[in-house]
Amino acid sequence: MKTIKILMTALLVSAVSFNCSNDDDSFTPTPTPAPTTLDFTGTYSQEDQMGRPAVNTVFVSSGSKDAFNTTVPTDQNAAYQAMFQANLMGLSPAFANPGDMNALGQDAAAFTGLLATDVLNVSLDGTTTFYDGTNVLTGRNLADDVITVELLLIFGGEDFSENPGLSNDNVNENDKPFLASFPYLASAW
Repeated sequence: MKTIKILMTALLVSAVSFNCSNDDDSFTPTPTPAPTTLDFTGTYSQEDQMGRPAVNTVFVSSGSKDAFNTTVPTDQNAAYQAMFQANLMGLSPAFANPGDMNALGQDAAAFTGLLATDVLNVSLDGTTTFYDGTNVLTGRNLADDVITVELLLIFGGEDFSENPGLSNDNVNENDKPFLASFPYLASAW
């Protein structure tokens, strides 16, 4: 029985060794032809929408999240601005009174009208930033402190000084440096 096991093991090792070779230098892969057209015949559905982080989370009431996520941005303002305004005025003491404004000079209706269309605006010919003190919502750099800017615009009042305890998430930078070249994101832990 022991001899059979040894012979079987030897046979298996020689079969594997015989079938393995070092001829990969002569391998020529068969090219895969590029598709001539894209196939869009499937059914696709929008699952989530986050043009501006935290906007959906904070201003869309829990029973409306799925509907908001599947609403095209051009229809969002008409469908959700009133909800956003009611939630903003109930949430932020900086917008508690009619006529209260944020640092952009926007009252609750104007500000929530801007937020209700959940897209990331991009400046094609100017500074790209979420907010740099002068430019507002002209895009987004990876290092932009988006949540703090949103908190300042929601709670900070006309000069960012109102409600200081609510106006900063106290996370001032990414936990790892961003890369200097594509894909720019910080390396994984």
